[in-house]
Amino acid sequence: MIITKKAIPRRTVLRGLGAAVGLPLLNSMVPAMTALAQTAAGTLRRFTTVYVGNGAAVGYFTPEVAGTGYALTPILEPLAPLRDRVLVLTGIDNPPALALEGEPRGGHGRIPSAFMSGTHANPTVGADFRAGKTIDQIAADHLGQNTQLRTLELSLDSPEFGGTCDTGFACVYTNTLAWRGPTSPLPMQNNPRLVFERLFGEGGTTDPAVRLARWRQRASILDSVREKVAGVTRTIDGEDRATLDEYLGAIRDVERRIQLAEEQSAREVPEVLQPAGVPDTFEAHAKLMFDLQVLAFQADLTRVTTFMLARELSGRAYPEIGVSEGFHAISHHGNNPEKIADQAKINAYHTTMVAYFLERLRSIPEGDGTLLDSALVLYASGMGNSNEHDPRNLPLVLAGGAGGQLKGGRHVRYPAGTRLTNLHMTLLAKLGVPIESIGDSTGHLDVDLLSEA
Repeated sequence: MIITKKAIPRRTVLRGLGAAVGLPLLNSMVPAMTALAQTAAGTLRRFTTVYVGNGAAVGYFTPEVAGTGYALTPILEPLAPLRDRVLVLTGIDNPPALALEGEPRGGHGRIPSAFMSGTHANPTVGADFRAGKTIDQIAADHLGQNTQLRTLELSLDSPEFGGTCDTGFACVYTNTLAWRGPTSPLPMQNNPRLVFERLFGEGGTTDPAVRLARWRQRASILDSVREKVAGVTRTIDGEDRATLDEYLGAIRDVERRIQLAEEQSAREVPEVLQPAGVPDTFEAHAKLMFDLQVLAFQADLTRVTTFMLARELSGRAYPEIGVSEGFHAISHHGNNPEKIADQAKINAYHTTMVAYFLERLRSIPEGDGTLLDSALVLYASGMGNSNEHDPRNLPLVLAGGAGGQLKGGRHVRYPAGTRLTNLHMTLLAKLGVPIESIGDSTGHLDVDLLSEA
């Protein structure tokens, strides 16, 4: 990073016609006499949880050996180009997700809410739902104090909370991961247009017709701030100009893909359940939602995101990879080798999407590193053996640098019975978030296992 004598504020925002475009970190934003250690990407930390319901295929996730010499399993193979930035964790359990005596057997209802809170969910199909504050919200109490958005909650499935989704459990338990408090579940948005407007729009209405007219009027968010972009461009050097051009190009690309999805949605028959603006393929939808998170990080609009790539009970089929049976049905494989193999194909496909996200983060320079260097990404499912709704020996992957706090390239095998909440305690510590306990935690994991040593 180049330390300059004049600087533009990191909070500079370009506004026009209801649009607000925050700028990425540029060299020109680093004032003279500012310590490099305070401006490098390594001191800025971001946290993302990417969650997949329905567990992982037995025998296809866990590497045979621990340490640096482990072989990537079929589910982990898409992460090969990022191997040195990835930690594979096994042997970790989440006891609060287990059923208590006399409770409904709906495993999918208990598991998501316990995953990031370590709190046993209150079994109910009514409004008396109760879980616990989740680690994303705990992290946001510290990391979100100076960002436009405290957190961002995303999914690929419908954000509906009403009704009963699993035996004895309201849909609120399966359709969100994030709880701001024991009785405050946060809805997860699956419409890219609404996420884009939350990041860059300032409209005062949610009326679809009004929003559409507004977007047609200005055509592009970048067109509406063109003069101000030109003004900033004239004041920065060539390196910063290239960084800004790349960032604005990414915004335009995301906007174009959303507009294309809206045009395609308009041609669908009325029975289609997806809202306008949702791409018609899993891959296009997933990549678009990941790119929105990258933009949010790049402009420092938020530092905490939670993304449900596939919710519990997801019945989505994946014919594009040769799996025509629904994901949930396959996850109850009854130890049928063919069904387990199909589940592994779906798991690996999900990992491919996560690899795309990590590569995007790694491709964006920031300070002396990249967005991936500042990020801590937790990729996981809340079940081990999905056939038994078992929240033990969970499939867990950590990626990124966490601001210099995480060293990848290893498979870390913990002693059987290690608590997930102890991992959460360690992750929060690496994010610089002080906390005494969470859920059923008993302390931190051995720091040497997750340190640079």
